[in-house]
Amino acid sequence: MTGRIVVIGVGNPLRGDDGAGPAVVEALRGSVPDDTVLAVSDGEPGRMLELWRGADTAVVVEALRLHESRPGALHTLTATQAAGRARGTASTHALGLGECLALAEALDLLPRKVVVHAVEVADVELGTGLSEPVRSALPALIERTRVSVRQAREGNRRGRTSGGAASP
Repeated sequence: MTGRIVVIGVGNPLRGDDGAGPAVVEALRGSVPDDTVLAVSDGEPGRMLELWRGADTAVVVEALRLHESRPGALHTLTATQAAGRARGTASTHALGLGECLALAEALDLLPRKVVVHAVEVADVELGTGLSEPVRSALPALIERTRVSVRQAREGNRRGRTSGGAASP
């Protein structure tokens, strides 16, 4: 166990609400432990696999488009749940997070624990700035992500002091 924690904000800040993931990463700078890796990604699977290589925990923050959307609604998913959402959801990325997670699982490259925090979007058209529903949900999304980092650190600490692996 490396204890490495990676937070990846997936999205494009030049596509409206798709910038929610990168906005969360920017908000966390200076408010999580220095050894927490904070990264922004466009969601391309090869880059995602490289970002979380060797991590015990990956926390992914993503914009989510559902057919019956509730802009600003927050979701917390496991890797299995997120991979299962590959069908029936849309992404502004060539391949969605669900496909990336399925690929990582098939290649045995998933971190021990993956947590996905997602916000349902209203607008992913070209342009900067988040819609009002997503902007209003941002503080809660940031806090959920911060809590996931804290829980991962506590789990890593328990694993080191007990001499065994931390529980998922």
